[in-house]
Order: sequence, then structure tokens, then C-alpha cells
Amino acid sequence: MIRRLGTLLVPVSGLSGTTYPPGTTVSISGRGSAVDGFVDGDWLPLAWWEFSEGRSEDAAPDA
Repeated sequence: MIRRLGTLLVPVSGLSGTTYPPGTTVSISGRGSAVDGFVDGDWLPLAWWEFSEGRSEDAAPDA
């Protein structure tokens, strides 16, 4: 499975209680209006407006 990456647009608290600032890279799982995000194993329940989806880590680099 291809891992999708995204970037937080707003501060989001993880299950651990840590708050991650905008610009933090997250690993994304799921689709739709709410997805699971992960930062170093910490789970972040994300709404569609809290992150921007970037390219996947398996994507070819730009030429």
C-alpha cells in the first residue's frame, strides 16, 4: 500500500496529548471527511480542513 503524506494546516492534538503545529508532516490513512493521521506513531483524528494532502512517498521526484 502506498503511504500518503500530508501537512497540517492548523494545530492538532494527538492521542498522546501533544499538539502538533501547522506545517507538521503527517502520514494519512483513510478517505473522506475524516481520516487517521500519524506522527511518530501518535494518532491524530483529522477533519478534511485540518490538513493538506501532499504527494505519496512512493511518487517519483519532479524532474
